[in-house]
Amino acid sequence: MFRAASRLRRARPLQRSRGAIIPMPTIVRSVSTTRPLWKDDGETKPGQFARTDPSINMDYPAGWDLPSSNPVRRYRRTLKSFSLEGKVAVVTGGARGLGYVMTQALVESGADAAIVDLDGEEAVKSAKNLLEHFKGENPDAECLPTITAHTSDVSSPTSVRSTISEILTQHNSHIDILVTSAGFTETFKAEDYPHDRMQKLWGVNVDGTYFCAVEVAKHMIERKRPGSMVFIGSMSGSIVNIPQPQAPYNAAKAAVRHLASSLAVEWAPHGIRVNCISPGYMLTALTRKILDDNPDLNAKWTSLIPQGRIGNPEDLMGAVVFLASGASNYVTGADLRVDGGYTVT
Repeated sequence: MFRAASRLRRARPLQRSRGAIIPMPTIVRSVSTTRPLWKDDGETKPGQFARTDPSINMDYPAGWDLPSSNPVRRYRRTLKSFSLEGKVAVVTGGARGLGYVMTQALVESGADAAIVDLDGEEAVKSAKNLLEHFKGENPDAECLPTITAHTSDVSSPTSVRSTISEILTQHNSHIDILVTSAGFTETFKAEDYPHDRMQKLWGVNVDGTYFCAVEVAKHMIERKRPGSMVFIGSMSGSIVNIPQPQAPYNAAKAAVRHLASSLAVEWAPHGIRVNCISPGYMLTALTRKILDDNPDLNAKWTSLIPQGRIGNPEDLMGAVVFLASGASNYVTGADLRVDGGYTVT
């Protein structure tokens, strides 16, 4: 007869938070929609899962005319393997939106953080906000996280190289985690897409991911440090969104997903894990405004999601901590879809 013994271990409690609701950068474009039909007893009717309506237009704000992010709350207590204490995490696009929320998740789980963003002033502001939030949540903390802000154009290898060097200088010469959240989407019909805009989109979403990953990997390999990289893709890399005409963006996110798989295999001997998170529709401030202005579109999008709701940015917090931490030590080359089941229907 075999006997098994087990012990319960108490993990160090983690701080509370939720999720911020801030948009990713986009370009102003108006998108008209279409509506599929279905037949019942020979009669054609609007489909139960109709995706769009021709009367709906979606206007996206231009440039950086977007609200700042605010920290949120989450629950305490988790497994010890989820702890990121002693780790340094680099998050590109971390000053706003989903990147900001994921930075907060990493900090609240014990990591120091380097926020990298094209908007340097917003990066500084976000770093200060996260630190003040941490102090408020942990008034008796003996040690505060180090949260630094860095300006970088991730589509430029020279800029990325300089930024990674700067981060290493400010974080005791080591990086353990990379989250590539910098990216943007815009909508053009394929035949009308300006070539320079398409190059910029690809440069930020794909080249930027690659440049950052390579620079961080060089550091890890040279110093023989294992690490974890989490690329932020999109469900658009696996399905075709309707009605948005965004073929280059969809292709770019598919490239990010496969880049993660390819680098996972190449760098596995060095102890570097590379995974991808593919979010579905997320209720950022931008998305919320669009849906508030178009309640019919809200109903259509929601009808396509098996869980019956659009995701909240905080729905990504657990996913990024899992893939960044030792809890996923045997996971690499994976694509974790956080979409409420959208892509499996």
